[in-house]
Amino acid sequence: MRIQNTRVSVQVPATSANLGPGFDTLGLALGLCDDLELEATTGGIEIHAEGEGSGSVPTGEEHLVVRALRRGLDHAGAPQTGVRLRTVNRIPHGRGLGSSAAATIAGLLLARGLLSDPDALDDAAVLDLATEFEGHPDNAAPALLGGVVLSWMSGGRARSVSLTHAPGVLNPVVLLPSSTLSTHQARGLLPAEVPHADAVFNASRTGLLVHALGGDPELLMEATEDRLHQEQRSAGMSQSIELMRVLRQEGHPAVISGAGPSVLVLSGRRSEVAPLVRRIVTDPSTWRIAQVPLRENPAAPVVG
Repeated sequence: MRIQNTRVSVQVPATSANLGPGFDTLGLALGLCDDLELEATTGGIEIHAEGEGSGSVPTGEEHLVVRALRRGLDHAGAPQTGVRLRTVNRIPHGRGLGSSAAATIAGLLLARGLLSDPDALDDAAVLDLATEFEGHPDNAAPALLGGVVLSWMSGGRARSVSLTHAPGVLNPVVLLPSSTLSTHQARGLLPAEVPHADAVFNASRTGLLVHALGGDPELLMEATEDRLHQEQRSAGMSQSIELMRVLRQEGHPAVISGAGPSVLVLSGRRSEVAPLVRRIVTDPSTWRIAQVPLRENPAAPVVG
């Protein structure tokens, strides 16, 4: 395999995983995106980052995009290359919006764009490689495919399918705190075992959520109920959990976005949500509230 192209760009979206009951399984892509431009060079590495996390991300081989790029080239049997990378980061880091999955998918798609045969890094391979980095495909799959995605592991391979959702069912509102919470820390708060009744409850709600998204929005409140992971993480994001509870009491289908601490309202209006935030949180200025559209289109590298 050879490198055919020397300039590639890609745009990758933020994602929200779990959507309440679908722990490590359901996810959706949001119209909040990072833009990346890569130039393959004869040697060395140069990274210029703007926006979210620009002052804290590595600027060498440990940069997640570069690591994923190199893994993709190795998988395709292509030679490594020098890197000149420019990123404009809009996805907040450590907020449960899939910033690491976006970086991983970006690096793999940039690798695809360099190749003489892009099929050597088809979507199935990209999802598998991204899952190596992430540990599970619930963020990587919607970052790659767009829309609402159901993902799972089968025989050690990541699998995914895009879900049909009726027009108007989803109108996401994202509530972003200034505080962060690492996925590792959030997972450390989960119990090793759960009651059988709670597992059955979440299985039923996950199925119900797939149905509700398909055209029965009146069921979204029940369909987003969860007993496996959100309340169990309250010690790490008490304000987020309390805000989610109040939003739900007021009739908004709110969930913790991924590992948190952001809160996602699956269908709502910013004008209705903002007053509740001002009422509940101690310092409303530490929260950003944004109406963010669903990102429907798949991520794809652009050559040139």
